Amino acid sequence: MDTDVLVVGAGPVGLALACGLLQHGVSVRVIDKAAAPAATSRANFVHARGSEVLDRLDALGGLPQESVQAMTITTYAGDRPMMRIRFGDPGLGTAAPPMVISQARVEARLRKRLAELGVRPEWGLALVEARQDTTGVTATLGDGRTVRARWMVGCDGTGSTVRTQAGIGFPGVKVSERFLLLDGRLEGEPALDRSGTSGWAHAEGMLGAMPMPGDQWRLLAYDAAFTVDKPSEEQIAERMRRILPERTGLPGLRLGEVTWASLFRVHRRLAEAYRAGRILLAGDAAHVHAPFGGQGMLTGLGDAENLAWKLALVIQGRAEVALLDTYQAERRPLATAVLRGSTAATKVNIAAGPLGRFLRDQVLMRIFSQAWIQRWTTYTTSQLWVSYRRGPLGKTLAGRVIGSRGGKLRPGDRVPDLDCERGDGSRTRLHTELRGAWAVLGHGTGTDAAFQAARRRLGERVVQLRSSGSGNSPALLVRPDGHLACQGGPAEVTRWLDGALG
Repeated sequence: MDTDVLVVGAGPVGLALACGLLQHGVSVRVIDKAAAPAATSRANFVHARGSEVLDRLDALGGLPQESVQAMTITTYAGDRPMMRIRFGDPGLGTAAPPMVISQARVEARLRKRLAELGVRPEWGLALVEARQDTTGVTATLGDGRTVRARWMVGCDGTGSTVRTQAGIGFPGVKVSERFLLLDGRLEGEPALDRSGTSGWAHAEGMLGAMPMPGDQWRLLAYDAAFTVDKPSEEQIAERMRRILPERTGLPGLRLGEVTWASLFRVHRRLAEAYRAGRILLAGDAAHVHAPFGGQGMLTGLGDAENLAWKLALVIQGRAEVALLDTYQAERRPLATAVLRGSTAATKVNIAAGPLGRFLRDQVLMRIFSQAWIQRWTTYTTSQLWVSYRRGPLGKTLAGRVIGSRGGKLRPGDRVPDLDCERGDGSRTRLHTELRGAWAVLGHGTGTDAAFQAARRRLGERVVQLRSSGSGNSPALLVRPDGHLACQGGPAEVTRWLDGALG
C-alpha cells in the first residue's frame, strides 16, 4: 500500500479529514486536480461548531483574531429596518467563537496544520479512475501514475469524480438560479455598518452585504433577470453596480474595486449513500444546498471529524468495518435537515409574488424580530445542538439508551467544553484534550477503572481528566469529536466499546 487513505480534494473538508486522520496516527495522501489553492471562496462564515472542529484539529490558530465579528443581520425595505437578528453564544458551553472569514483563509490555516503533521496536498493531480477490491482501492491519476490505498474518501465537491467512480447516485432538484456573488469595496454615502450584515428585501430579488476582513464586502444578490450565459467577472460586477443602489434605496452607495465575482445556481442534492465498499464521501460530494445560513462548510467539517476517528479505528484493527456504517447513520440525517432548512430559506428570500412578499415582509419579519426566535436561530445555525443519541452508537445492542446524567446529557449528545484538570493538576479544557484522543472525564474511585477499561480497547489515545466537583460521579467516555459515548464505570465503558467497535 502507498497510503492508508487517499483523500481526493484539498478544500476545507478534505484538509480537515486529512488532519484528523493524521492526529489518529493514520497515513494520508491528499490530491487535488486544481493547479494551486483557491484564493477566493464562496463560503465566508464559520459557525461555532465549525470553530470547535478546527480547534480540536489544533488548526484554529489566529483565525478568530483575523475574522470580523459581525454577528447581526439587519433586513431593510429601502432605508427602513424591518428585522434584526443577533448571533452569538447560544449558551452551550463553547470556547470557539463564530467567525466571519473567507474559506480561503480557513483552508490556508488547515494546510499549515497539515504541513505540521508532515503532509502537503499534491496539486494538479486529478483522479481519473478508481478500482476497488477486498483489500483496497487503486486510483489512476491524470499523469498516468497509480496510487494504492486501503481507503479512498471523496471530498471533491458537487461534481465529485469519486462519487461517480463509486457508482453512488446524487439525486436532487434545482431550487432556484442566478445568484450574483462578489467581493469588493463599497464607496459613497451612507457607509454601511460593519458590525453586521445588511440585507434588502426587494421585488426584483434580495441583496445582502456582509463585511469581510480588509475593508472588503461580500455582496450576494438573487437576479433572475440577469440572463447572460457564462458571464465574465466584469459583466457580473457591472450588473451589481447597477442593481446595488436600486435595491438598497441608497443612491449614494457605490461598488468600487472588485477582487472576485461569480454567478452560481442553487441546487439541492443528497448522495444516496455515503459509502460504497472502500470508498466514502464527505462534504459537498455528499450533499449540496443553498448558502443561506452558512451551513455548507460547517456541515462538511463535521463530516470530516466524524469520519476521521472511525476510519482510523478500522484501519488500526481496533474496530470492525461495520463502524463505518455509523458515519452515514449519524451524518446523513443532519444533511437532510440542513437541505430542508436552506431550501426553505431560499424560497423565502427569493419570493417574487405579492403573497410571498407579504408573508416574508409583513409576517416572517415580525416573527423573527422576537428575542426568543433570534435565540433559536443562533442555536440552530451554530450546530452545537447536533446529537447522535438516536443513532446506533447512542444505544446498546439491545437498543436501550445507556444511562443519562439526570436526563440532561445522554449518549450521542455533544459534551460542552468543560473546565477540567489533568493528572498533574494543571487546568485545561475538555475539547483541548480531544485532539486525536478520547477522554475519560470524572472524579471518584470509578474513574480510574473506567480509564483503564478504555485504554485496553482504544490503546494509548485516551486521556484521563478530572472534572470539577466533589464526591463520586459516573465517568464520561467522550469521543474525539466531542460527543458522549457512554457514562459509568468500567463495565459500562467495556460494554459500549464492545457494542460499538465489534
